[in-house]
Amino acid sequence: MRYIIIGAGAVGGAIGARLAEAGHEVVLVARGAHYEALRVGGLRFMASEGTQTHRLPTVDRPEALGELRADDVLVLAVKTQDSEAALEAWGPSPVAGGGTAAERLPLVCAQNGVESQRLALRRFRRVYGVCVWLPATFVEPGLISAAGTPLTGILHLGRYPHGTDETARRIAADLEKSRFEAPVVPDVARWQYAKLLGNLANSVEAVSGVLTSAEGLALYQRVRAEGEAVLDVAGIPYVGAEEQRKTRGDKTRFEPFDGSERRGGSSWQSLHRGTGTIEADYLNGEIALLGRLHGVPTPLNDLLQRLANTFARERREAGSMPVAELVRLADEAVAFVQES
Repeated sequence: MRYIIIGAGAVGGAIGARLAEAGHEVVLVARGAHYEALRVGGLRFMASEGTQTHRLPTVDRPEALGELRADDVLVLAVKTQDSEAALEAWGPSPVAGGGTAAERLPLVCAQNGVESQRLALRRFRRVYGVCVWLPATFVEPGLISAAGTPLTGILHLGRYPHGTDETARRIAADLEKSRFEAPVVPDVARWQYAKLLGNLANSVEAVSGVLTSAEGLALYQRVRAEGEAVLDVAGIPYVGAEEQRKTRGDKTRFEPFDGSERRGGSSWQSLHRGTGTIEADYLNGEIALLGRLHGVPTPLNDLLQRLANTFARERREAGSMPVAELVRLADEAVAFVQES
């Protein structure tokens, strides 16, 4: 199978690089300065064993690749706010032998949140979800780092909305030859909702920096508890902490190459790069949506969604709000709801 990585940023670039190292055919899809850097200088991939350059076919749109092959796998790795545009662009692409990508090819959503798969299923017949446990960073155009060791990441994989099949098993086998663990599970959404609860910290990091202080960690626990309450009322199952610990163990440890502390996650990186957008609508916003659907107040996630979007829109510096100020705003938000 040939893997077309739609969105060769931190996660997509790391997956593409590892697949290529294992001998699989890979095509990278990127935009702007990153596309130019990949096209001219290749994908520089920094990992625990050193930095390698992968000179892989790189395109910025489906038309540049031409007719797709019947054995292609589309890996959607853009941020969720960019999913609709990517699906609209790639869905109608013709496939050798007839039909379109949306009709014939598997689409694998390797993204945070749970919304992209629903968006994809409106267009694509065969959609697969991935719970992405992969510490990776977009360092600069053309350069991706992945500091996970001994495995680069753990990628739970399954059909969406549920089930497994031979394609999922073949993709998982390729990933497991590429320094990933890739369990094939019939209930991938259960893993993704567990990851969503963890990703509620992304906006806290984006607004007030990496979670190292007791104040910041305590705020995240409040945000997470709000999310858990919503999922429980909605009747949405998610993997518990103990099952996650047993499954992941010490298989993917974060070990920075230069001994430095971890930088922020994907939302922090979006602000740091000044992209103008952020995925908060599909992380904290997912909890806010479910809360409104099921009558559960979500003042903390509402606040973080609003602040993260404001920071992105106004291109404010990542982590520039003091944690104490964010906690004050959170307390005010909760008090307002309680008094309403």
